[in-house]
Amino acid sequence: MDYAALIIFIPTCFFISITPGMCMTLALTLGMTIGVRRTMWMMYGELLGVAVVAVAAVLGVAALMLKFPAIFSIFKIVGALYLAYLAVQMWLSKGKMAISHNREVTQTASRKGLFLQGFITAIANPKGWAFMISLLPPFINPENPIAVQLTFLVAIILVSEFICMMLYATGGKSLGLLLAKAENVRLMNRISGTLMMGVALWLALG
Repeated sequence: MDYAALIIFIPTCFFISITPGMCMTLALTLGMTIGVRRTMWMMYGELLGVAVVAVAAVLGVAALMLKFPAIFSIFKIVGALYLAYLAVQMWLSKGKMAISHNREVTQTASRKGLFLQGFITAIANPKGWAFMISLLPPFINPENPIAVQLTFLVAIILVSEFICMMLYATGGKSLGLLLAKAENVRLMNRISGTLMMGVALWLALG
């Protein structure tokens, strides 16, 4: 790898990761409602989705998919509807991810469901595909083994994404504890539901 290029790539990648987006908002929301530990299952799904998008971008699959937006439609519609459903449940203080009125976090959200939620959100984000297409190829040197370079770059992206999601999830947990101490559980659920609905709309309209 070109170390000079990495000096540019690493901070650029981190800056883009830390910028509020669908996955970061999702991490904040889940950290607020189900806690950081369980939110990590969503993070694992999101990281797998980001890795798939990054590899596909370099291999040229992303360019083909952007020419046929209908491919995104299925993921976007299903993902947005699912997130919207969760948002309504949170707003009503019901469902798997809402905080109960006795301040105990509901633990019924399945690991598989959280994993798929993160994966679909990452895969169904057209802006993520466009970003990977524009960011990764310029850092790939065709004279060197592509597999090694791609592995290295994707690893940097995933580490950056994970750190940023942890920061957002931890912030969400702190906010949740603050609101719970103030006995504003319903307010917390409504804030979480509103954020989740925002992610759903972002996904549907992005």
